[in-house]
Amino acid sequence: MECKALRDSDQKISNYNVAYFMASVDSIEDNTAFAKKNEANFPILADPKKAMCEAYGVLSKSGYAARRTFYIDIDGIIRMIDTNVSPATAGVDLVKNLEALGFPKRV
Repeated sequence: MECKALRDSDQKISNYNVAYFMASVDSIEDNTAFAKKNEANFPILADPKKAMCEAYGVLSKSGYAARRTFYIDIDGIIRMIDTNVSPATAGVDLVKNLEALGFPKRV
C-alpha cells in the first residue's frame, strides 16, 4: 500500500528537487520482484545485512525495519523523522511535509 501511495504521488513529489526511495531488509531479488509487482517508479534499496537500518535506528527486535520517513536536506541534515507513516497516505503526506519543511522546488 505504501509503495503504491508513493508511486501514485510521483508527479507531485517530482515537483521538488529531492530524491526518494524505500528501503527494506529483504534481498535485492525480493525487492526487485516487489517493485515490479507494485509498478514502483522509484528505487527500493535492499539492506539484507541490516546495516543501514541499524545505523538509522529503525531495526525492530523482530528484525524488520520500522516504517519511518527521514527528511534529509541537501547538507545531510535530518530535518524531520516521520514516525507515524500511514501506508495509505504516504505519498500525499510526503508532499505535505516537503512543502511544510520548505524543501526546494524544481525550476
